[in-house]
This record gives sequence, C-alpha cells and structure tokens, in this order.
Amino acid sequence: MQNQTSLPRPLEGVTILDLTIALAGPFATLILGGLGARVIKVENPAVGDPARSNSPYLGRDGVKLVRETEDDISISTLNRMRNKLGVTLNLKHPQAREVFSDLVRSSDVLVENFSRGTLDRLGLGYSFVREINPRIVHCALTGFGTEGDTGSAKALDSIIQALSGLMMTSGSTGEPPVRVGVPFADLITPLFAVIGILSALKMADRTGEGQFVDVSMLGVMTSLVACESFDAMESLGIPVRTGQTMPRLAPFGTYSASDGYIAICAHQNDFAYGVFNAMGRPEFAADDRFRTRDLRVKHVAELDALINAWTRTLPKAELLNILNAAGVPCAEVRDPQTALRDPRVVARGETVRLEHPQHGLVDDVYGMGLPIKFSAATAAYDQASPVMGEHNQNVYGEILGYSQERIDALRSQGVI
Repeated sequence: MQNQTSLPRPLEGVTILDLTIALAGPFATLILGGLGARVIKVENPAVGDPARSNSPYLGRDGVKLVRETEDDISISTLNRMRNKLGVTLNLKHPQAREVFSDLVRSSDVLVENFSRGTLDRLGLGYSFVREINPRIVHCALTGFGTEGDTGSAKALDSIIQALSGLMMTSGSTGEPPVRVGVPFADLITPLFAVIGILSALKMADRTGEGQFVDVSMLGVMTSLVACESFDAMESLGIPVRTGQTMPRLAPFGTYSASDGYIAICAHQNDFAYGVFNAMGRPEFAADDRFRTRDLRVKHVAELDALINAWTRTLPKAELLNILNAAGVPCAEVRDPQTALRDPRVVARGETVRLEHPQHGLVDDVYGMGLPIKFSAATAAYDQASPVMGEHNQNVYGEILGYSQERIDALRSQGVI
C-alpha cells in the first residue's frame, strides 16, 4: 500500500468558514478538517469559544480540574479545535462586516450553530452570504430547525435527549429517565451536517450554485428514535423500557457475570442454540417457549431470567470462552478508559493520545481519532488546536491579502 503521508486528502482545496462554538458545530468542522479541508475557526476576541473553559485541563504538569497557568488548555479544546486555523473577529463590530464578507468570498462552506436568527439579526445571514458568494454552502446546526416554533427550551444535549424520547428508551419501566452518557445529540447531529455539506458541495459542482443546509438536533435524534418500533412493540405487550436487553432480538443485551457484565447477541436461531448449549441446556432448542425467535420474544422475561441465573455464577473470562466456543457473538462490557486504549483502535488512529501544543505528551490522555480509512487518500487529526487568534496573520495577511497596517488597525479597534 502507498505511504499514507504521500497521499492527498479528500477535501484538499475546500475552505470552511467555521463560526461554531461548543461541541456540535465544532465536531462537524473537526471532521471536515481531518478530511483535508482548510478550516478557518472564528472566535470572538473578547470571550472565545466557551469550550476553552471546559474542565479538565492539560498543562505542563499533566491533567488538572482547575486552570492554574496560562498554558493550561481545556482537553475539550485539544480535542475539537485540531486541524483548524484560529482567527478572531467580533461580528458585532461595525467594521466586521467587510472582513466577514472577505472571509465568505474566500470560502466554499460556512458552518454555524448560533441560536436561530442570530446571524440574520447581525445582517450576516444566508441572504447576505449568498449575495457575496452565490456558490457557498451555508450549513446551520440548530436545535429545532430554522422555521416554526422552537418552544422555550434551549438546545443543549440533555434537553434534546429529553425531548426526543431517547431518555425513555433505556432503563426499566418505573425507573427514572436515563441520559446517554456521551453527549449523543451533540455528536450525532454533526454527522448529518457533514453529510448535508458534502452533498451540497457535490450539487454545487453540477449547478454552480450553493444552498442553505438546515440540520435540527431534535429532528436528528427523533428520527433515530423512530428507527425502532417502540409504539408497535408496546401495543403488543412489550414495554418500551426493557432494561439491559432488547426483547425483539432475544436473547440480546447485557447479562451479569460474577465479576462484571458481558454482552450477548444471539438473535439468530443458531446463535440462540449456541447459548443453550453453553448453558448445558441444549433441550431449550426444542422447547416451545424458545425454539424460534418469535417464541423467544414472546417469552423473553423467562428466557433472560434463565440466562442471567447461569451467567452470574461465572466470571467474564470463563463465560466468554464458553460462548465463543459455542459460536455465540459475545464480548465483555468495558469501561471507557480500557476501551479507548484498545490496541486495535489505537493502531488505526481511531483514538489518539492528545498532545499539549507546547509541552507534548505530558499525560496519558486520549481523544477522538478519525475512524475513516481510504485506499488512495489520507485523513487524520494531525494539527494541534490553535490559541485564540493564532492564525490572524496567516488568514488576514496571506489568504485575504490585508496589509500589515490594516491588520494592526483592525486589532487596535477591537475588530479582530
């Protein structure tokens, strides 16, 4: 295979104007940057991206909960701002309009996740952007879409998990709602945004015209919840909240071991019969409660109770050996610290050890890698996150062609 370092990047030549903050938007532009696009990350010179103040921090002495020195950097920042050129611009400043116009003119894509209508109120919305650059793709990641009533809720991850129904799909009946541990809405919505952006860019290649791409966090999450037939199952006597298992695929889910938990996915007859053999109960394959998938679904509570009664008597390693020998898909349930350091994902760059821009590998901290591999291209998060305004000179001077006098004036006037 060709040396990866000599291969081109898929999005080379594409410039992204990144107005996003927090997580959902910056994750979308992180992916685009990892794929080779030139991402110009714009921050307000007075406050910057709020993610810069997210605990914990990484500094010369390692990880800490409280920022103690100027070179302590939020791990959120180290993760999300890689592969980006950092510039500052106060969009509310009267003189920012001209600078913003020049950035738009030099970009192929604009990505923002402001509250709905923010750019319009500044006079910098899509109608203005399109007038400056008719070919540009303007992507807005919003909480509830760009039309209709948003209600009073703010589009934070937990709010979207709550409104989408996601919190009531995990756990058991009668238990409190369960929030998915990772910020699921903030991480999945950007994937749809990237799909929309790349689709619009492809269309612009055909038509010569850009367009507005609107991706709603609530819409994304609710559409994913709709992939399961929760309402139909409940009407047939299977509750929406089924604890650690998935009844319609029984036996399928997590089961207790004597020293932790394992996952078993035995949705096909052969796999289910393998579970029965591993349990020393091969007669279950002919049992009218369990011999077919439909019967197993009908008697899921009884089946799961029998499996748990067996699994909880043995340690994980022994259970996995027995189940693997019987041809049953299974795995141990691991904690994140172990999972992130799995040699398989580390070797593929799917998780990576985070470096401090000044002090290097000062602690054992892992972050997101780019889990996409190409045969004729390369992609990775291999550029350190910038400090605020680190690339002002490069972007305003070299890319936009501003003189040093103009850059100095913009800085002194608080525009950048």
